Amino acid sequence: MPTQPRMIDRGRKPRLLAPPHACETHSHIYGPRERYPHHPGRTPDLLADLPTFLAMLERIGLERAVIVQPSLYAFDNRATLDAVAAMGLHRARGVAVCRPTVTDAELRDLDARGIRGLRFFLLVDDVGLDVIEPMARRSADLGWHVVVQGHGDWLVEAAPVLHRLPCPVVIDHLGRTPAAAGTDHAGFRALLGLLETGNCWVKISAPYITSDVGPPTYADCGPRIQALVETRPDRLLWAANWPHPNSPVDAKPDEADCLDLLLDWVPDETTRRMILADNPATLYGFEG
Repeated sequence: MPTQPRMIDRGRKPRLLAPPHACETHSHIYGPRERYPHHPGRTPDLLADLPTFLAMLERIGLERAVIVQPSLYAFDNRATLDAVAAMGLHRARGVAVCRPTVTDAELRDLDARGIRGLRFFLLVDDVGLDVIEPMARRSADLGWHVVVQGHGDWLVEAAPVLHRLPCPVVIDHLGRTPAAAGTDHAGFRALLGLLETGNCWVKISAPYITSDVGPPTYADCGPRIQALVETRPDRLLWAANWPHPNSPVDAKPDEADCLDLLLDWVPDETTRRMILADNPATLYGFEG
C-alpha cells in the first residue's frame, strides 16, 4: 500500500494576537488509513494527524478547537471522537455525521464524548435536504446544532428548510457563495436572511474556496464578510478548515494569512474577541 502524504506545519505566526480562549471551529483529522479506513471513493488520502494540528493551533495562538467529521469517513466517527478525547473536553468539541437510523442511546453517548452537532455535507450524493429536518429535531433534544454545507445556489433552495429547524444552524465557509457576485448573489442574500433570525451561525472560513483574487489578501471576500459582521457579529465564527482538503499537499493555504484577514475585515477588537472566543464558547458550551 502506498505511503500516505503527510501534512506538515510550515506556516508563519500571524500578526493578529488571538484573545484568551480563542477557538478554531472547523478542522478535520485524517489518521492512518489502516486504523481509520476511508469510505470508498472519498478523498483526500492524506495523513493529517492530531500532533500536526496541535502544532498549527499553537503557531497561530488558538487554545480551543472543534473537530468536524470529514466526508472521508462518512458515518465512521472514530477519528473525530479520538481527536476530541485526546485534546480533552476542556478545549475540544466535535461535530459528527450520523445515519437517520442512529439510536437515541448512541446520540447520548456521542454527547457525553463531546459531540455538539450533526453535519450534513450536501456535496456528496447520499445526503440531501430531506434528511436534515427530522435529524434536527433530535439534535434540538440534545441542545445540539446542525452544520450544513453546499455550493452554488444551494442556499436559495435550502433557506426555507433551514428557517424552520428547531435547533441552531451553522453554515460553513461563507455559504460557499461566489466572490464574483459579492453581496448581491441570491444565495448570499438568503444567508443574510438566515443570519438575521439569530438561529443561524456562519463560519468565516476557507476564503480560498470562492476567491478569484487568492492569497494572501483574498480581497474579493471582504465585502461579504463585512456584510455578515454588520448583520449579526454575535453569530459569526472563525475557522481554518485545516488541513484544507481541496488544496494540493504542496500548496496548502497558510492559516496565519486567513486569521490575519480579521485585522482588516473586523477592525474592532471587541468584535474580533466575540468572533474568536465568545461566540464559540456559547455555541459549543465551553466554560470560562
